[in-house]
Amino acid sequence: MYKTGDYIIYGADGVCLVESVGTLAIKGAKSGAQYYTLLPVYRDGSIYAPVDTAVYTRPVMTKNEALDLIGRIPTIEGKIVENKNPRMLNEQYKVYLKSGSCVDLVKLIRMIYAKGRSAAKSGKRLGQTDERSMKRAEEMLHNELAFALGIEPAEVKGFIAQTLKKQK
Repeated sequence: MYKTGDYIIYGADGVCLVESVGTLAIKGAKSGAQYYTLLPVYRDGSIYAPVDTAVYTRPVMTKNEALDLIGRIPTIEGKIVENKNPRMLNEQYKVYLKSGSCVDLVKLIRMIYAKGRSAAKSGKRLGQTDERSMKRAEEMLHNELAFALGIEPAEVKGFIAQTLKKQK
């Protein structure tokens, strides 16, 4: 169980501050049940989540874990998913997005990036499902890396490029 003041990853909502833990006196809340009151770091609003939620939660990665992940990016493979059915493709991508794993997010980003390069060679563009999924994966990954590294999400792409360039 997380405590007040902890920063966690809460499903696709990303980095959240645990503002409080306790019962809720609002309509629809189970009487006597424990809830987290979560404040998303990169968007407005509050989330009320049961302590025993089925939504994926975990502590935010540390700075060292973030740097380690960045260093491993070139070795993380993302195999291109070929599926003409947008619905099926979307379901395949959702598995990566819902896993809660930053490695899976990197795989998805690399997979769609490679698919885009391949499509561009034949004069085509990525489909809407690909573009939407890549944007979401980048947002989720960059927000957590930004928080762990103490930088702004907009700076993450450049930070990754600079770090990998130094590695070579």
